[in-house]
Amino acid sequence: MNNNLTVVVLTKNEEENIVAVVQNAKKVAAEVLIVDSGSTDKTVQLAEENGAKVVYRAWDNDFAAQRNFALQHVKTEWVLYLDADERMTDDLCCAVEKAMATKAQKQYSIMRKIHAFGFTYKHGIFKPDEVLRLFPVNKVHWENKVHERPVCDLPKEKLAGYIEHYTYDSWQQWWDKAGHYTTIWAEDNFAKGKRTSLAACFAHSAYGFLRAYILQLGFIDGWSGLYSSLQHFIYTMMKYLKLYELQKAKSN
Repeated sequence: MNNNLTVVVLTKNEEENIVAVVQNAKKVAAEVLIVDSGSTDKTVQLAEENGAKVVYRAWDNDFAAQRNFALQHVKTEWVLYLDADERMTDDLCCAVEKAMATKAQKQYSIMRKIHAFGFTYKHGIFKPDEVLRLFPVNKVHWENKVHERPVCDLPKEKLAGYIEHYTYDSWQQWWDKAGHYTTIWAEDNFAKGKRTSLAACFAHSAYGFLRAYILQLGFIDGWSGLYSSLQHFIYTMMKYLKLYELQKAKSN
């Protein structure tokens, strides 16, 4: 456990995950900071009972703003971001401890494994991906309302171990989140001046499917690879069609 590191977790109605993620975070950090956006279940209560600090920021469809808000409340020199449905492996916890001991001015990335619909993905759109999560507090900020990304100019180093991401227990859960995320994406990109056409909607979606299923070898994962690639087709189509709808509404 490092006294110079805070783990930040964004939450809303995460009572099923909150105890496990707080306990997992406490393996590497003395301080666990929860940024809650208005939970109506026992998320806040359980977080505080397990030793986490909870701050509130109203949800305004902006994930980057939530992550940047957290930085205002971090008192340590380092910050590590976890999602509520993510867990650090023991190897990763050891790697974080070693990185903190060096005191090097770097940003650290971590490989993340995706578990969805009862399957652990090795290829396709849900294949293991590299995510930047560990930073000096005063050297990072986040941008983009959805699929947010950190901006940090420090040299990058990849840590050993994995984040295990236990996402999407059901198709309904995926559908609800996809609907929410694609709306945010369309509104944000429309505001930034991005425009599309019906032909482009289909072209982006078709390419997304082919990239996931063929180029990223989704077909090797069998049926799971096929339906995850189809999911990506639908997701891409939804976000571009919503952008197109905004265009039409504005023109009318």
